[in-house]
Amino acid sequence: MTSYIANARMYAVAPGAAAAWKNLFAWLADASGVELQVIDHAFPAALDNLWNRPDLGAAFMCGWPYARRAEKPKLVAAPIPAAVRYGGEPVYFTDLVVRADSPFQTLADTFGHRLAYTATGSHSGFNAQRFHLASRYGAEKHYPPWVGPYVTPRKIVEALLAGEADIGPLDSFAHDLMRRHAPELMAGIRTLETTDAAPIPALIASPATPDAIVERLRAALLSVGDRPELADMRDQLCLSGFGLTHPADYQVTLDRAAAAEASGHGVPV
Repeated sequence: MTSYIANARMYAVAPGAAAAWKNLFAWLADASGVELQVIDHAFPAALDNLWNRPDLGAAFMCGWPYARRAEKPKLVAAPIPAAVRYGGEPVYFTDLVVRADSPFQTLADTFGHRLAYTATGSHSGFNAQRFHLASRYGAEKHYPPWVGPYVTPRKIVEALLAGEADIGPLDSFAHDLMRRHAPELMAGIRTLETTDAAPIPALIASPATPDAIVERLRAALLSVGDRPELADMRDQLCLSGFGLTHPADYQVTLDRAAAAEASGHGVPV
């Protein structure tokens, strides 16, 4: 039997979350009948190297890199976060956060201070916040040179707590998971503002993965929200279940990048 790769690096934000994703993938392999090899591919390994693998069965991929690919991976299913603000849809936001003890009360208060970012290829960690600035606050330069790249949401939090940055972006689903599994760390962080919703990163399979395999994995994932025996797993993963996203959904990340760049918000300088 052919084995396919499963990976949750984007949302394995704390040991408890990483363990819960591995449990989900073990359940998924059993429920779908697809042999899955769970790999960590932890930082500092490049995500592009993971996304380029020909044997992916279920790995999280950011929507903006997905939208920019000529040969797109196959969308399997996308998480539906459990919190009320997601409205039962497979969407997410970027929370713009500061230290809990910082003097800043509004986003405008942070202008002129140090804005962190994860990577210039990330929607939640870069693209979403520059579009937010451009669309809500105009084309002027609000920050000195941005600080980063910090690569992961957790490293954004650590940078804020260490005083290396004054404000930074958190993928809202990663934020939920860190509050669930690293509450002591997150007690030192608060949110100032939140961006518009965007389609959440989906679990993807490589273009070479047979459609029949993708369908089996998708069918199992779409049943997660209806299975009473998975209630604890859903709680551990801050999930209500999984839903479908479509290739056209991620066009919004390209549109927001174009709008931000047109207003002068390019790469951090």
